Amino acid sequence: MAPGGCVGPPRARLRLRRAKGMRALAGLWVLGLLSCGRLSWGHGRAKEQEGALRAPAGDTPGPGTPAASQPHLIFILADDQGFRDVGYHGSEIRTPTLDRLAAEGVKLENYYVQPVCTPSRSQLITGKYQIHTGLQHSIIRPTQPNCLPLDNATLPQKLKEVGYSTHMVGKWHLGFYRKECMPTRRGFDTFFGSLLGSGDYYTHYKCDSPGMCGYDLYEDDRAAWDHDSGMYSTQMYTERVQQILASHDPAKPLFLYIAYQAVHSPLQAPGRYFEQHRSIVNINRRRYAAMLSCLDEAVSNVTLALKTHGFYDNSIIIYSSDNGGQPTAGGSNWPLRGSKGTYWEGGIRAVGFVHSPLLRNRGTVCKELVHITDWYPTLISLADGQVDEDVHLDGYDIWETVSEGLRSPRVDILHNIDPIYTKAKSGSWAAGYGIWNTAVQAAIRVQHWKLLTGNPGYSDWVPPQAFSNLGPNRWHNERVTLSTSKSVWLFNITADPYERVDLSGRYPGIVRQLLRRLSQFNRTAVPVRYPPRDPRSNPRLNGGVWGPWYKEESKKKKPRKNKAERKQKKSERKKPQEAGSGPRCHSGAPRG
Repeated sequence: MAPGGCVGPPRARLRLRRAKGMRALAGLWVLGLLSCGRLSWGHGRAKEQEGALRAPAGDTPGPGTPAASQPHLIFILADDQGFRDVGYHGSEIRTPTLDRLAAEGVKLENYYVQPVCTPSRSQLITGKYQIHTGLQHSIIRPTQPNCLPLDNATLPQKLKEVGYSTHMVGKWHLGFYRKECMPTRRGFDTFFGSLLGSGDYYTHYKCDSPGMCGYDLYEDDRAAWDHDSGMYSTQMYTERVQQILASHDPAKPLFLYIAYQAVHSPLQAPGRYFEQHRSIVNINRRRYAAMLSCLDEAVSNVTLALKTHGFYDNSIIIYSSDNGGQPTAGGSNWPLRGSKGTYWEGGIRAVGFVHSPLLRNRGTVCKELVHITDWYPTLISLADGQVDEDVHLDGYDIWETVSEGLRSPRVDILHNIDPIYTKAKSGSWAAGYGIWNTAVQAAIRVQHWKLLTGNPGYSDWVPPQAFSNLGPNRWHNERVTLSTSKSVWLFNITADPYERVDLSGRYPGIVRQLLRRLSQFNRTAVPVRYPPRDPRSNPRLNGGVWGPWYKEESKKKKPRKNKAERKQKKSERKKPQEAGSGPRCHSGAPRG
């Protein structure tokens, strides 16, 4: 650990006393797991972990900041940025702004997200694992009648309860088939951005498949035709952020969620950003580098705007990628294994840091376990908000871990259980010791150990620029690589972060323990929400725009009368009215 890092002392039950490390570690870990083997869903366990005591936001003031002041919360989410794709991780792509902000803040070097877009965003905004929202499988497709379940209180909704103004700029990707699913119905005062997972950076059009194409840029709940000047999206979103900051009173708390489209495919960038990357031979990597340079500049401009308009001194800036990089689209996770869409470290271990004058230990490296679900309770706590007692979260308040270097309350992460993903042909209940069907795709981390079952996805180690110049597949970027001989893997991630040495055969006892933990989590899962495509979603039926298409019938059909009733009513209409027997006026009824 580097001096000043926020890594706590090794856990006693996992400490290697002598050179016999790995085997002793396994034995001690099993004993420890047996003594603390409760399911981690919920927050009761966090209070029992050393260093898990939570402090109110007012207990961590920065210089010149009143203790009672609610901090401005700025969350910047990059799209598909690979683990290596930042200067301080050794990339050949220069990112001076990200490097400086991270160096002056706290680098998160044991930080995890999900392997694809929708799951990471849903877990950020709800504090819950995918298995607890029904979004276990893949992403929300544009043609699916699906969205983040409406019964989940979102992060912006909780922040609004304590007086925050909430604004979102950028990519939503949490569903939009109903108006109730839109960002402005889920807690954001304003929204400017895209609803889908990707699209053209200039025209803001997206084709999900041939014949299913439409416009995808929104101002609140309407297509932003009048606000579209054909500007590159990274710069357009930054300009909108600057406008929000210029018009907001810094004395009032602000939550700003900036979800950049970059550096997701298609690989597009303004020409001036290519010049500094002429030495990169691979064309996809060069385009990707230009996009990342533009993103780095955008973050610089956002930081400058925070300072210019009086927000910076009371702001907390969190930067994160939503998943690992896609090598076929220019990204790099080297030296980690795997890529976006997989549960290898290259798909889920992310670039992340916190930058703020309010941090107590600035300029440090945190190697404590942190997951994207942790931002939900952490930011609510910093805002002096509260999580309802009957809500079961999977995230933990990790502010003291980040700011003060205390131990993380988190000791495990359920990376996911996907019961409908392509099954591993070699998996079985027998391979899972009768505890778990190893054909099912699943991954879990408990302290130092990581277990994978089923088909974890593309598993190579890919050095930068190793791919040809062929571009990514337009319609589907997630590969499925079937394993032919294995369905269980075990790694000590602390000792082997590159997942080179599979220990499942050497430590069957640990495998059993982690399979039991998977089974425990699975008992709390809700049914998967992954409906078939709805032809009504076609933008051609919605003025050429991707947007809500599902409309409930506002009026119920009147029940049909039976044949006798219809005949009686017909005869009454034919009967002549008697003289002087006009309609009577009931007492108190208005006449005429």
